Amino acid sequence: MTNRYVSPLSERYASEEMQYIFSPDMKFRTWRRLWIALAETEKELGLNITQEQIDELKAHAEDINYDVAKKREKEVRHDVMSHVYAYGVQCPKAKGIIHLGATSCYVGDNTDIIVMTEALKLVRKKLINVIYELSGFADKYKSLPTLAFTHFQPAQPTTVGKRATLWMNEFMLDLEELDFVLSTMKLLGSKGTTGTQASFLELFDGDQERIDRIDPMIAEKMGFKECYPVSGQTYSRKVDTRVANVLAGIAASAHKFSNDIRLLQHLKEVEEPFEKSQIGSSAMAYKRNPMRSERIASLSRYVMIDALNPAITSATQWFERTLDDSANKRLSIPEAFLATDGVLDLCLNVVDGLVVNDKVIDKHLRSELPFMATENIMMDAVKAGGDRQELHELIRELSMKAAKNVKQNGGENNLLKLIADEPEFNMSLNELNKTMDPARYVGRAPQQVEAYLKNVIRPMLDENKDVLGMHADINV
Repeated sequence: MTNRYVSPLSERYASEEMQYIFSPDMKFRTWRRLWIALAETEKELGLNITQEQIDELKAHAEDINYDVAKKREKEVRHDVMSHVYAYGVQCPKAKGIIHLGATSCYVGDNTDIIVMTEALKLVRKKLINVIYELSGFADKYKSLPTLAFTHFQPAQPTTVGKRATLWMNEFMLDLEELDFVLSTMKLLGSKGTTGTQASFLELFDGDQERIDRIDPMIAEKMGFKECYPVSGQTYSRKVDTRVANVLAGIAASAHKFSNDIRLLQHLKEVEEPFEKSQIGSSAMAYKRNPMRSERIASLSRYVMIDALNPAITSATQWFERTLDDSANKRLSIPEAFLATDGVLDLCLNVVDGLVVNDKVIDKHLRSELPFMATENIMMDAVKAGGDRQELHELIRELSMKAAKNVKQNGGENNLLKLIADEPEFNMSLNELNKTMDPARYVGRAPQQVEAYLKNVIRPMLDENKDVLGMHADINV
């Protein structure tokens, strides 16, 4: 119990792995890695920096003296300079060359890019595992007929597995977008206070060739292919917008999936996992509420709306930079990732334990199947010598009678008996019942599932087999 606000994203929803990526420790360790990369680059390009100074910086890259930095920040009110000072306390020989030629955005913005890149990699890993679990579910139930719904009204049957491919396909679109954005992530580099590299012009006595090598060398040392070619003081905040849009896309797909599960659970056809001691309602002890799917929807809405923050921030940056991005970025970017992380863990948990009630599915399907079989019945009657137009009108009238019996009288669907009683169809009830095999009405659904898994999903999974095998436990 605490008397201070604690974010539910860290207490209830996000994984420890994602929380660490956005932790102060990750940030400040990355700052030190960046200062080392800058110093090494400057030494290699001929500045008066010794190997002894570099070694001293490397020796204290991990053992950050947070107490010193915190005390210093209270005095100077500047987080970067506080950590420059604290690093210098540990590295007296290198103190004079730490942060040489750089501005605060050198560590701040480059770290933001590095952190978002690592977070995208974790999101990617979890997204692929959700697709993997869905692929097993789709394959298992590829031939199980079920009512399809358009407008949430019973429609021509599909299969349980085919419906799962629709969920997968949306997540695959998200994966394509994520991979594209990941492939375009670049560092800011070291471009100075307004992006002109004026400080390096001074440091390197106007040597353009050496200055041109700074950013590529820093990028390589930090594991990136390149830096953005031009910038103001900061990297373009449009990068944050692109990243947030990827997360919002995943959230939209997860929301759609969770809505379908909630509707199916209402129908008692498919249910999310429900633990032995789980309580569905404080008042109604019999209830099995789809709380995991509801939580997916809830967090997903947050991520979708949060994507507006980076977009508005990007649109309102003035010239080479303003600082009205800072407070907003500190909230919107980490929380979008933490919430998305929680969403994907929930999706993984739900898919891993989905319960399919095939008897209920069959019951619902057979209650509607006579309506859907009318075209086939009509064609058979025409082949036996009937008039198509007359049969169409007659079957329409009989369908209305059967629907009335179901809706107004609460009776069974008696359409087949009504048809058997009409001599124009020349078909017995026994013959009509033989047409009621649900598998006859699912079209190519099983074959579509097989083709989709073979041609689209399995090649992607084979390429990413090293990240498969994740399981997710939820906190509450």
